[in-house]
Amino acid sequence: MIGVMDSVNELTEIVGQNRMELLLFKLSGLNQRYGINVFKVREVLPCPQLTRLPHLQQFVIGVARIRGQTISVIDLAQAIGGSKTVDPQKSFIIIAEYNRSTQGFLVSSVERIINMNWSKIMPPPKGAGHSNYMTAVTEIDKELVEILDVEKILDEISPAKIKLQPAVLSEDDEFARKCQAEHCTVLVADDSMVARKQIKGALKQLGIDVIECSDGLKALKYLQETAQDAGDITQKIKLVISDVEMPEMDGYTLTASIRQDPSLKRLYVIMHSSLSGVFNINMVKKVGVNDFIPKFDSEDLCNAVKLGVEKVNSGASGADLVAEEKK
Repeated sequence: MIGVMDSVNELTEIVGQNRMELLLFKLSGLNQRYGINVFKVREVLPCPQLTRLPHLQQFVIGVARIRGQTISVIDLAQAIGGSKTVDPQKSFIIIAEYNRSTQGFLVSSVERIINMNWSKIMPPPKGAGHSNYMTAVTEIDKELVEILDVEKILDEISPAKIKLQPAVLSEDDEFARKCQAEHCTVLVADDSMVARKQIKGALKQLGIDVIECSDGLKALKYLQETAQDAGDITQKIKLVISDVEMPEMDGYTLTASIRQDPSLKRLYVIMHSSLSGVFNINMVKKVGVNDFIPKFDSEDLCNAVKLGVEKVNSGASGADLVAEEKK
């Protein structure tokens, strides 16, 4: 286990090179191998003594006190439809940060970390349906590895608030009417169906139409095709909201590609990801992102989108705004 966490601590600038590191693990009663992006992992440790509290959601098997913080522990096998882990004390927990909070995921074993190119990470098979918990798949040692859609699991346990407060909506009435009249459109690139649904639900309240893309490569191709017909891309797409980790092309590579393409560089780009921290903030600035917000908070997201749309409507260029900030 020490070797696994040493690798986590040694992560450097693989993000931004369209690469990622995948922590492999197995779940109780399931033969499948699973993966999670190491950048979301804070530490891995043997499962400590858990305290069972009343009225916990069924997949939350207890809470643990770790380094002065009380953390809910989710039985990951049970959460994705498997059987309940028989003996948590013989298992491990992956401490990870998602959506501005820290959770512990109970797993039966943790194996190793694999450094991969995002081009090797593929979307789930089309026949997998909407009820699966995969956000992507890859092949390692001739074996299929499922990358779990943790946002979907967490949303089922504790749904995110999408509806804006009445006070916020009243301030946005004029903005929403203008967006509806102009058919204001935003492109969202995120491999999580739940994340896309959350973003779409929030922006709909602002009168904004959303085009959904499940990975960075699809988003880039759509933008390039749109730019061929539009002349000025911002007349068709007001801005782009992108996740960081996506199959085939990550969000940093997508943003860098937008900035390098003369027909796209004027786009305003918001990075919307649970991958936070000093390094990621530096990468955001390096590749030319205009704004960065951790996911998911409907009001923060809508405020960032409002600001971006207003700047685009004023004639500002996303690339020029980035250049001004770097001065």
